[in-house]
Amino acid sequence: MSQTGTGTQPGPGPEPGSAEESSTRERILDIALELFTERGYERTSLRQIAERLGFSKAAIYYHFASKEDILIELHLRLHEFGRGALSGIDPAGMSPELAVGILDRLVDQILGHRPLFVLFERNQVALDELHRLRHDAAHEDVEALFQQVLSNPEIALRDRVRMACALGAVMGALVLSEKMFPDVPSAELGALVRDAAHDVLMPAGSA
Repeated sequence: MSQTGTGTQPGPGPEPGSAEESSTRERILDIALELFTERGYERTSLRQIAERLGFSKAAIYYHFASKEDILIELHLRLHEFGRGALSGIDPAGMSPELAVGILDRLVDQILGHRPLFVLFERNQVALDELHRLRHDAAHEDVEALFQQVLSNPEIALRDRVRMACALGAVMGALVLSEKMFPDVPSAELGALVRDAAHDVLMPAGSA
């Protein structure tokens, strides 16, 4: 059923670093995200990605050396949003009150990238292998930031435990949302998750 040579884009690619090249890379990543989610990473080929785009397979290779490189780029999208969500955190001055705003922002950004979390929830084996083979400094930086906040002895233990529980509640509910709440609209799910995190961080009647 493949229509090789029909509706493809052979020939030289766009100027390196140009807006056209960036746009094409993003289109490839968006289609790969759809297919990896629908079919699974292992069962998706570069040919299938190319066919859905109307490209030649060679055009994909112009932008990405392998299917693994596409998965890595999708993985890096999460790091980019993570840095944005966590920007401005001062590990020395964290408190439950400040954590409320940070977690609210985190909820919004996770739900704004919900397809990425669905992808990784469904392709955990491939991602674990990716982490095993490649040093993931960005991932370690994010983890180190959380560890720095939650292990800071200058912050009351009660507050650190609350922040850890609230973070776990947010990540558990949203990262696994495709399994547990697949039909819940993102806006409704986000409001409920924020309410739950607020209850953990700032329970009614707390001083």
